[in-house]
Amino acid sequence: MKPPPFTYCDPESVDEAVAIKSEYGIGSLVLAGGQSLLPMLNMRLARPEALIDINKIGDLQKIERRGDGLEVGAGVRQYELEDHPLVGELVPLLPEATGYIGHIENRHRGTVGGSLAHADSAAELPCTAMALDATLVAQGPSGTRTIEARDFFRGRLTTALEPEEVLVAVRYPVTPQAAGHGFVEVARREGDLGLAGAAAVVNLDEDDRFTSVSVGVLGVSDTPVRAFAVEGALIGEASTGENIARAAKEIVPSVTSGDDLHATRAYRRHLASVVVSRAITAAVARAHERSNGT
Repeated sequence: MKPPPFTYCDPESVDEAVAIKSEYGIGSLVLAGGQSLLPMLNMRLARPEALIDINKIGDLQKIERRGDGLEVGAGVRQYELEDHPLVGELVPLLPEATGYIGHIENRHRGTVGGSLAHADSAAELPCTAMALDATLVAQGPSGTRTIEARDFFRGRLTTALEPEEVLVAVRYPVTPQAAGHGFVEVARREGDLGLAGAAAVVNLDEDDRFTSVSVGVLGVSDTPVRAFAVEGALIGEASTGENIARAAKEIVPSVTSGDDLHATRAYRRHLASVVVSRAITAAVARAHERSNGT
């Protein structure tokens, strides 16, 4: 099928994009990489009055360190998270998780902001945003505001963005040098959306006990999930496989996805605890490597 008719706009600045957004409101959609939007247009699942192409806006395509954080522009292509030295140095979970996004062709077109704004609960970048306590930056006619990742994802493919706002950047806290990270995802085929996946960042003390744990989970609910119950069950505990496996089971009540073509709810509940356990185990192994200087 072909997309429905719409007014095509290609602003050259964020202010211009916001002005167009303000004019059309809920009747407008933003085009960045188009990996999700173009199929939706062709299947007529989306019928915007105006399409705002932000690819000419250079200010949205920057990766910069700002104080104790890494700021990634909404227009940055996903593959850049894999290759950019600053990303690997400051937030090493991102390159690992990004490698699971679709195929290399998708990552060369898809953008960071596009994935976050689309808010697919089975996508990798929303999951890592939750695990990393990211902050999203939106600009509207009243100026710029920040939204914590845990408040950004409101429901299935739904975010806290207002109709007249444009997502302009995401800010990630710099991961401590001693921290370990892990990302695990299970999909039917390479490149498919994950049936379940988990991102983890951990810190250990000199007695090998957890001092901090952050876990995000994808594919198990209408939004990416922050596994607070899992985290709470591990703080102060030794980083043994037994403790990790026991704590990982705390994710099961958060699995609200029902049966579908790809998996039953019962299987996803089992899978969720498995990927959480494996992601934390991988993070612990990396924390050990860092403490040993390897």
